[in-house]
Amino acid sequence: MTQVDLPDLAAMARFGADIAAQLRPGDVIALSGGLGAGKTTLARAIIAALGHGGEVPSPSFAIIELYDGPEMRVPLVHADFYRLEHPEEAQELGLDDYRDGAALIAEWPENAGGFAHDPACLAISLEYGGEGRIAIVEGGRDWLERMP
Repeated sequence: MTQVDLPDLAAMARFGADIAAQLRPGDVIALSGGLGAGKTTLARAIIAALGHGGEVPSPSFAIIELYDGPEMRVPLVHADFYRLEHPEEAQELGLDDYRDGAALIAEWPENAGGFAHDPACLAISLEYGGEGRIAIVEGGRDWLERMP
């Protein structure tokens, strides 16, 4: 487990770029933290660093947003499970089909049953820390050599 201080948006962008540089298809970035903790901000930083130049809407209402254009270094699924009431709902959405050949950024992963059991999961818990945020990072087996 590692702690990363993120005092400002520039630090969040650098952290997102570090993650994006290591991201592979099949990986899961599980983002936890309270409302306003910075989950979507970090997701946007990762998506931008992967090559997406357009807007990155929060998937709160759509639940799943796809980023798989030619500009993307790795195809990506960005999911926000905040509105799910039962983990089975993630499977009903066809999450496994979306994930085929793509990486996944999962906000509120606990609402989808969690991904900590997945060796390709990088779990990041964002907490308030002074003016900025603190990221508590724990990588699954596949991330041990690639931890940002």
